Amino acid sequence: MDWMKIGQAALLIMFIVVLIPAVRWWSKNSPKAEKGDWTAALLPLVGVILFVALLIYMVR
Repeated sequence: MDWMKIGQAALLIMFIVVLIPAVRWWSKNSPKAEKGDWTAALLPLVGVILFVALLIYMVR
């Protein structure tokens, strides 16, 4: 293992440690899901999946 990989691993660990308090704050202060939120989130995801499937079908 060379020094670049060790340095990258150390930076990754420091990045995760710095982000933990922010993630805790975000999870505490996030808005709660309401009745129509899931359908509003799933509709664009299904559209993107269908679009990608169409592109794959056109390439074959």
